[in-house]
Amino acid sequence: MKRKALFSFCLMVLLLSSCGRDDSGQLLGVPDRPTWNGINPFGMVYVPSGTLTIGQSDQDVFQTYIQRQKTVSISGFFMDDTEITNNEYRQYVYWVRDSLAHLIMDDIYEDEYGNERIDWEYELDYSSEELDDMYYQGDMKINDFERALDTRQLQYTYKWIDWQKAAHNPDIVRSNLLKEETVSVYPDTLVWIRDFAYSYNEPFTRNYFWHPAFDDYPVVGVNWKQAKAFSHWRTHIWNSFKGDQPNTEEFRLPTETEWEWAARGGREIAPYPWGGYYIRNAKGCLLANFKPGRGNYPEDGGFYTVKADAYFPNDYGLYNMSGNVSEWTETQYHPNAYSHVHDLNPDVKYDAKDDDPEAYKRKVIRGGSWKDISYYCQTGTRNWEYQDTSKSYIGFRCALTFLGRSINDF
Repeated sequence: MKRKALFSFCLMVLLLSSCGRDDSGQLLGVPDRPTWNGINPFGMVYVPSGTLTIGQSDQDVFQTYIQRQKTVSISGFFMDDTEITNNEYRQYVYWVRDSLAHLIMDDIYEDEYGNERIDWEYELDYSSEELDDMYYQGDMKINDFERALDTRQLQYTYKWIDWQKAAHNPDIVRSNLLKEETVSVYPDTLVWIRDFAYSYNEPFTRNYFWHPAFDDYPVVGVNWKQAKAFSHWRTHIWNSFKGDQPNTEEFRLPTETEWEWAARGGREIAPYPWGGYYIRNAKGCLLANFKPGRGNYPEDGGFYTVKADAYFPNDYGLYNMSGNVSEWTETQYHPNAYSHVHDLNPDVKYDAKDDDPEAYKRKVIRGGSWKDISYYCQTGTRNWEYQDTSKSYIGFRCALTFLGRSINDF
């Protein structure tokens, strides 16, 4: 009797354990997995995996012992074909503005998991008196008829995981790995005045970000933290509307070596993205927006910035990897970084705190700008700026890690 009961129990366990599995007895993997056909983000180009020699391609007059050459390998990624423009960044500003307005109007609902969500179906009326607190009031107004948005209220809060801390503290609880940042959204338009002593640039302060004449020009006055927050927001809206596709990697700033690999466009030792050793073509035309000679700004076709897709792209289809605006990268600036970084996707990260020494807050910028001499337009030239500093000549573009060996696999 005991033997029969034991047999019945074993048979039941066997039947239960076979439920939901393949009956063939073969190793076939988990069924009904989501399909993945790759992605093609709008406004981005694919930069393939490859190997490059980072460092100066021409004589490094200023920093001979800082930018020593090193061979590294970079995995494939997507990159914006232009710098982020004023109008693209304005979409982010409007989203934060509308979020604040919906919260004031209490346009909130509770989702199936008990989380409070903004109901975007409600139409906003910005002339409503209920939204007056979003605008300058009293002695902050120029006149009684002005209705100007108080941009100081536009703040974006987000969280992220400190993966470096997680990798070196395997027993740490997840809550101790989460970090939170609240960042001002609106660009610092006063950079046009502050960056140039005894210079009349007030029209750019008033118009550069808002006037439609500059919609397709690169956004400036955005510091490193603001560029990071924009990338997080871009990931959020991507995940909200991409449908049934599995979650992808996050939009982010490119690393310093990714930026250099993309800027070279597959040309190994060429100092400029177009491949030549000179900043002019055979007809004598300048090939980027920078400061020619000793200050002949308009000679290259631009006086300040130019449209983000001006001039010819490099062989990867990327515009203005030299000149126009310098670009933030993810990487912390270390003078002799090339001597100790790994040769596989090299990067130096440090999350500088507000009370850290100033030297810890330096982030790598690349590409040179409209106000720089041609040396800073070379693909191998390194430069830096403090992460909490905004300038009229620094912008950014985003990157997105490619999931797979090559885009040709799909």
